[in-house]
Amino acid sequence: MTGDRPFNVLFLCTGNSARSIIAEAIINRVGAGKFKGYSAGSMPKGQVHPSTINLLNKLHYDTAALRSKSWEEFSAPDAPKMDFVFTVCDNAANEACPFWPGQPMTAHWGVPDPVAAEGNETQRALAFADTYRMLNNRISIFTSLPLKSLDSLTLQRHLDDIGRTTADATRENA
Repeated sequence: MTGDRPFNVLFLCTGNSARSIIAEAIINRVGAGKFKGYSAGSMPKGQVHPSTINLLNKLHYDTAALRSKSWEEFSAPDAPKMDFVFTVCDNAANEACPFWPGQPMTAHWGVPDPVAAEGNETQRALAFADTYRMLNNRISIFTSLPLKSLDSLTLQRHLDDIGRTTADATRENA
C-alpha cells in the first residue's frame, strides 16, 4: 500500500486543539515508524489547548512540533498523501471534508471533547486523561492490524469496528 514509506494517518476534529492533537502524538509514538500521524481541524482554534500540552508533557511526549492547523493544509497538491483519515469528533464527521487525493481509507472514531468538560481542575484533567486512554486504545488496536494482508473490505470493517468501541468498553479494557 505504501511501499517503503510509513502509512500516513490524518486525524480530524473541528478545533484541532485536543482530540486530534492527542491522536497525532499517540500514533507517532505507538506506530513505531510504521505510521506517520498528522492532525487538522475544519475550524482550527489556532493553538493547542494548554491541557493537551500539559497531559502530553506529563506522559513524556515531545510537544514542540504540535500545532493547530486547517485540514485544507492536507488537501494541497504538495501535501503528504494520506492512507487513512479518521474523524475523532462528531462535528467533523458530519462536515463536508476536502477531497483527499489517493482515496484514503476513512472511519469515524468519535470521543467526547475534553475541552467541554466542566468541573474543577482535577475533573477537567481527568476528561483529558480519559480522551487519551480511549484514543490510545483505538490507535493501539489499529496499529496492530496486519494492514498489508487485509483486503480493503475487511480492513474497512476493522476500522469501523474500532470506531464503535464505546467509551464504557474502552474503560473496562483499560
